[in-house]
Amino acid sequence: MNSAGKTALADKLKSLGVKKGVTPPPQGKPFDQTQGKPDAPAIDSVVAGSFLATPRGEVFVAEQFIPQDHQYGNSSLLSSLPLSLISQWANDSLISTLPLSKFAFLDIETSGLSGGTGTYAFLVGAARFVDGQFVLKQFFMRDPAEEAALLEGLANFLAPCEALVTFNGKAFDAPLLKTRYTLHDTPYPFKGYSHLDLLPLARRLWRDRLESRALKFLEEYVLDFKRSSDEAPGYEIPWLYFDYLRTGDARPLAGVFYHNAMDVTAMAALLAHMNNMLESPYEGSVQHGLDFVALGKLFEDLGRVEEAAKLFERGLESPMGEADFHVAVKRLSILQKKRGDYAEAIRLWEKAAKAGHIYAHVELAKYHEHKTRDVKAALKWTKSARRMAERADLPAYARKHWLDEIARRQARLERKINGHVSA
Repeated sequence: MNSAGKTALADKLKSLGVKKGVTPPPQGKPFDQTQGKPDAPAIDSVVAGSFLATPRGEVFVAEQFIPQDHQYGNSSLLSSLPLSLISQWANDSLISTLPLSKFAFLDIETSGLSGGTGTYAFLVGAARFVDGQFVLKQFFMRDPAEEAALLEGLANFLAPCEALVTFNGKAFDAPLLKTRYTLHDTPYPFKGYSHLDLLPLARRLWRDRLESRALKFLEEYVLDFKRSSDEAPGYEIPWLYFDYLRTGDARPLAGVFYHNAMDVTAMAALLAHMNNMLESPYEGSVQHGLDFVALGKLFEDLGRVEEAAKLFERGLESPMGEADFHVAVKRLSILQKKRGDYAEAIRLWEKAAKAGHIYAHVELAKYHEHKTRDVKAALKWTKSARRMAERADLPAYARKHWLDEIARRQARLERKINGHVSA
């Protein structure tokens, strides 16, 4: 291990009353965390697990087997493959070709948030799909001397995989683990893996609707899942681990293992939900108007303008705030004009007009006023838009938006017809 890393942690432990680290155990013998602390409950008496022997010592591993169709809130853990649109969004074509068994879900708990050489990943939760089950393993180092064994065990478990799924893992988890493998002069096992970080996609999908995009917040307000009170708060986790190193009492770590297991499992459920949103947005996975608008923006960026227009239209059918409503109307109008294929645009607008979309009547009025110079046709569509806006069950701000715009257009068109403005 790099001496700088040892020194940084040693200083921290010394400040907490830990005199020195524990020598790694001989292979094949369990590490005795309670040595010299006979009354302290060891980790294997608190968390169900076993000791895994590796070429670099032993590491404690907790293991769970969860059916892949297990419901996590309103989502299952199993994503309907392929991840075609997510792959396009991530600009990584490999993601769309991999079977589910090749994805590794990863989350770490650390001794601090700095991410430097003195920061340890003392608990690593990792999961993959194996024979119809979501196999979750949590690798825990009872002492810093066990870090090499932890890294070895993790690498072996995830060796069959070709892609990492994390939440903010590109910025934190992956770089920290790479540092730890480097300090042990061990090849980084995830080199060449695709890396799907769900946090940037979560920001794209829920930035305008939710006040937070933290994983736990998304669990509650997107997946409709609420964790139990057994969970240790994230900000306490580093100190709970240092207390454990000082006292040997593993009981407070039960909540840390629960927190980590929920994070890993939530990522699988969130990925499944996100993929359903993108691949099948009209089949119940999207229920909020702002989510349709967010999807519309994403599809527009992906160059899928036809689908983007439909998503904006669906979003406008749902209640939303005044500012968001105006944004959606503007984005849709700009998108339709970008398309440039007016024959197809007219077909879509006429179809939307029959279905009762006010914006479609307005767009047809604009088209006839500015493109065909047919002022009478433009006025006809403007008046029909006004009738629809007056009858529609709309929030006051939405009705005012449409009626004000329509009134200005109608007045201008009537002036043109009456000869006051050249047609």
